[in-house]
Amino acid sequence: MGSQRAEAFNITFEAILNADSPDRLRQARMDAQHRLLEIRTEAPTEAWLRQVNEMHDVISAKAVQLCEQGMVEDGLGPPPVPYAFIAFGSMGRSESTLWSDQDNGMIISDEADEEKEAYFAAFGSRLSDMLEWLGYRKCEGKVMCSEPLWRQKAAAWKKQLEEWSSDYSWDPIRHLIIASDMRHIAGDEGLSRQWKESFSAVFRRDSGLAVAVLRNTVKHKATLNILGQIVTERFGEHAGDFDIKYGCYIPLVNAVRFMALQNGVTETSTLRRLKKLASLEAAPSPLLDSCQRAFLIALHFRNSTPYKEEDGLLISSGYMPVQQLKQRVLWYELRESLTVVRRVHRALQRQLRFLERRKL
Repeated sequence: MGSQRAEAFNITFEAILNADSPDRLRQARMDAQHRLLEIRTEAPTEAWLRQVNEMHDVISAKAVQLCEQGMVEDGLGPPPVPYAFIAFGSMGRSESTLWSDQDNGMIISDEADEEKEAYFAAFGSRLSDMLEWLGYRKCEGKVMCSEPLWRQKAAAWKKQLEEWSSDYSWDPIRHLIIASDMRHIAGDEGLSRQWKESFSAVFRRDSGLAVAVLRNTVKHKATLNILGQIVTERFGEHAGDFDIKYGCYIPLVNAVRFMALQNGVTETSTLRRLKKLASLEAAPSPLLDSCQRAFLIALHFRNSTPYKEEDGLLISSGYMPVQQLKQRVLWYELRESLTVVRRVHRALQRQLRFLERRKL
């Protein structure tokens, strides 16, 4: 019954696949997102989210293709060596909302070519600009293929991952955590597989790396006070609202990611990570089951925050407004999820104290 219900909400993306210009691709995206919005309240959360992220994947792959064509039309030629376009962040985890921004990168083949660095610098910049035109705001943290740090040759990527993993200070570990959500989108899949192998190797080689990742993982904003009440924003334009992204969704993402890295799980989706952790019996089943329920609630709320439309594209602050928090059922569901967040957070804090004492 569940699969039949999910099938009833299945959307195809032929217009995106057939778009032959950035303008037509932009219009196809707007049409697709409106169809997705129409079924948002009726479709099961997982099925709907799968459709949203399939849309993002096909748009991104088509943008890569159109960008290649544009380079040829402008006299810059086709890519001189193989490359891979990859995703990080929520897109890497297949958890993007309809209003998610860019989090991406590029892996360039080590094959010799004198022009490749200049070519892919121009290509990465054009591609990031095109994605912005298609509705993906540029990442404030500059995790984009237009940035040299996230657009590197395969050998340079391997060296970069090794450097990040050997420095336990905050920023290198944060970069490594971002990298852990990498997923292949377009181009040479062999380069992405090679990248994944390099990433896994740094964790196998350095047992102390888990402590550094855990130290970053346990840093997040308070969500429940000592009385078990939901902590909302105190000041600013969102005073009284709840930050669903950083108050509920991200803490669960971070906790599950850490458990996955600790246990050698290579999945990037949070739900698939949870399923793999359960099959490995990497944590007590009741805890993993609670995390899954809480995460599905967080996904539902994250995709239900108010949004506005600008030039046909969507923007959301990611906050649940105080009016929504007054709805009793919603309030109880959110509080249930935040109780799980607090329980997992405390468990990770205990684990961090244990690991740090063991190092002494």
